[in-house]
Amino acid sequence: MALASCSSPTAKTAATDTAAKKTTYLSEPLIKEIYTADPSAHVFNNKIYIYPSHDIDAGIAENDNGDHFAMRDYHILSMDSIGGKVTDHGVGLNIKDIPWAGRQLWAPDAAYKNGTYYLYFPVKDKKDIFHIGVATAKDPAGPFKAEAQPITGSYSIDPAVFTDTDGTSYMYFGGIWGGQLQRWINGKYANESKTDSKQPDAPAISCKVAKLTADMKQFDGPVADAVIIDSLGKPLLTKDSTRRFFEGSWMHKYNGKYYFTYSTGNTHFLCYAIGDKPTGPFTYKGVFMKPVQGWTTHHSIIEVKGKWYIFYHDTELSGKTHLRNIKVTTLTHNTDGSIQLIDPFGKASK
Repeated sequence: MALASCSSPTAKTAATDTAAKKTTYLSEPLIKEIYTADPSAHVFNNKIYIYPSHDIDAGIAENDNGDHFAMRDYHILSMDSIGGKVTDHGVGLNIKDIPWAGRQLWAPDAAYKNGTYYLYFPVKDKKDIFHIGVATAKDPAGPFKAEAQPITGSYSIDPAVFTDTDGTSYMYFGGIWGGQLQRWINGKYANESKTDSKQPDAPAISCKVAKLTADMKQFDGPVADAVIIDSLGKPLLTKDSTRRFFEGSWMHKYNGKYYFTYSTGNTHFLCYAIGDKPTGPFTYKGVFMKPVQGWTTHHSIIEVKGKWYIFYHDTELSGKTHLRNIKVTTLTHNTDGSIQLIDPFGKASK
């Protein structure tokens, strides 16, 4: 009777429908030959250059510290236009060529000033503590040569460099949990703290921001908090996990306002907050991208020929948390300054 039941027309139809359903995605992977993530995009010399993480399968078990993200080099990508062919320029920087590096070459960013291109990267030192380094090149495609030591006073992960219209450059950085930001108190490192959840009613840990020196290689002054506040002017709290900063910050300027965008990490949203100064405070405005497939969400936003785009990643190609692929789609600012909500998925289709 059981066999007869399984072969009934109703059961067959249900099985066929389930098999036929397919997840649809808003965008296609930009490159499929290697796994890439955390895309920092910039327009240099009228061409789009992308500086992503290069995911590999190192055979390390997944954990909250992110040890399975064991990247060892950066490939630099470029495209002449959105939708155009993507060129892989090969390895722009290898961990073995960073004198102070230990392991885990995580999400980078890049900048240009005075004829030099700068690649900013977080990597654990030989004591397993994240700091941020800088490498330079005369070509945006590299190869880049790393400085002998990390940036003095730097720590944690996810550097994002923004150059304002007056020529002043700032670095935003930090990520909690595996990014170790919660371990730094008053500029000192404490090894015992794993997450930021010990004081849920306290103000959330802030992303850090520092002005860069004219040569773009050091901090010009103290590291400050890029504080996110609510509509009443109060800092977001640690327990507010759908709004508070976790990692993956980015800055862009639109109509004279500073848009601080970031990931909420374990709740998987991309959110934005707006300020009148590049150092904040920033008033929380909302979610602008729903969760992607995969655990992490890390993005960049650029303007290309008068249109705005967001570069992001998901796990469409592999289905595995640590083997991601980068994508791009349109980002739209509404007339009131808000950002239209982006859904990285299409509807399930048959």
